[in-house]
Amino acid sequence: MSFINYASREINCKIVYYGPGLCGKTTNLQFVYQKTSPEAKGKMISLATETERTLFFDFLPLALGEIRGFKTRFHLYTVPGQVFYDASRKLILKGVDGVVFVADSQEERLDANIESLENLKVNLEEQGYQLEKLPFVMQYNKRDLPNVTPVEELRALLNPDGVPEFEACATTGEGVFETLKAVAKLILVDLKKGGS
Repeated sequence: MSFINYASREINCKIVYYGPGLCGKTTNLQFVYQKTSPEAKGKMISLATETERTLFFDFLPLALGEIRGFKTRFHLYTVPGQVFYDASRKLILKGVDGVVFVADSQEERLDANIESLENLKVNLEEQGYQLEKLPFVMQYNKRDLPNVTPVEELRALLNPDGVPEFEACATTGEGVFETLKAVAKLILVDLKKGGS
């Protein structure tokens, strides 16, 4: 749930990047971090293993302008994708305002995508959220690789409700800011409605 600080006139929102292991969640945040001016971002914190897999989360605070005189500050988190870190994922989802699902477009990762999306729904429901009611954006990452599943197939399996979706290559930055802007916009629309 977004936190509004009236004293400092700030709205703080939490965006969680969810998806299977090694799908590119951390790469998304790293690209955003690299391309954002120093005054608009805080320090990026990564808790990673020696193999650079996310152990607990990555965290990046980001200022994205003002809304009715309030500064909007987005807190970007990733979750560890590996199956055995489920408790961490649940914890990171607490207080979420918007979700980006980063799907790995490679054919051999199709099952992992489906499993991770189901895991997201279950973990949200345990905390009283419904994915359908949250600002939610789908990103099909790794579109630059040769062995990718067609977007139509990914859409049918992962995005039957037709939420905003983006093709991406997080290593080059393609689609990264489009994804972030889309989820941020949905969150702000939700805030204006008083939904969060």
